[in-house]
Amino acid sequence: MKLAALALATLLVVPAAARARDDGYVREIESWRAKREEGLRAPDGWLSVVGLHWLREGTSTLGSDKASDIVLPLPAPPRVGVLEMSKGRTKVEVRPGVTVLSQGKPVTELELHPDTGGHPDVLAVGPVSMYVIERGGRYALRVKDPESPRRRSFKGLEWYPVREGYRVTARFVPYDPPRPIPIANVLGMVEPMPSPGHVVFTINGREVQLDPVLEEPGAKELFFIFRDATAGKETYPAGRFLYSDMPKDGRVVLDFNKAYSPPCAFTTFATCPLPPKQNRLDVRIEAGEKRPAER
Repeated sequence: MKLAALALATLLVVPAAARARDDGYVREIESWRAKREEGLRAPDGWLSVVGLHWLREGTSTLGSDKASDIVLPLPAPPRVGVLEMSKGRTKVEVRPGVTVLSQGKPVTELELHPDTGGHPDVLAVGPVSMYVIERGGRYALRVKDPESPRRRSFKGLEWYPVREGYRVTARFVPYDPPRPIPIANVLGMVEPMPSPGHVVFTINGREVQLDPVLEEPGAKELFFIFRDATAGKETYPAGRFLYSDMPKDGRVVLDFNKAYSPPCAFTTFATCPLPPKQNRLDVRIEAGEKRPAER
């Protein structure tokens, strides 16, 4: 009797412990997903992007006046000032009487450092903000407005159910030295990005591999740009993004429950990278973020 009771207790306890682990994992993923959506909905998130204006050599007028070279959304003044572009350097000259802030302080003239180093100089004209980006040697002004129609009408993200089976441990095969991989973006520009190696793993009974890239020198994460057989149906047609920790003991943990859509899924004013050929998989990965319902 005692042995039977012990066996029954074991059967009851083990599933309960497993359920606790599962519940903890689901809560972890749901918390991550909530933060992902919070970032999108932020006043300066991707839903607020309302313009991307490619800059030419010389001067460009700036303001809400429709005759401006770069038209800003209201309530920006009709004439804010001019941008002067010369040999890759951009300077703003503010019209007298107009308030433009940078880091909370009024400016009348300022060189605008682009996002190349990750920290561009941001200008604010009331609620409207803007900064210079660099892509493939070209420069553009990205404009954000927290009152954008896209942000106001956003109804939330859709996700596949959390499944721990889509958290896989992959074998990491290093490249020595790291290989430059040509990465195209939605504008047709191609730039090489370093890949430290590839990962090999089995998913849905298929062995596949992906090449991650490093976004910047000293990167602390691997960046995967991939497309799978759900693309264009349940998920964003161009593909999705996924980050992982750096390899440890020759292994990389990929959690596809955290795979998400690129910014281009939410705005036409993004310059998203596209999956390289080797990262276009013919297997379905039914995990992570689905394509936005609004687009």
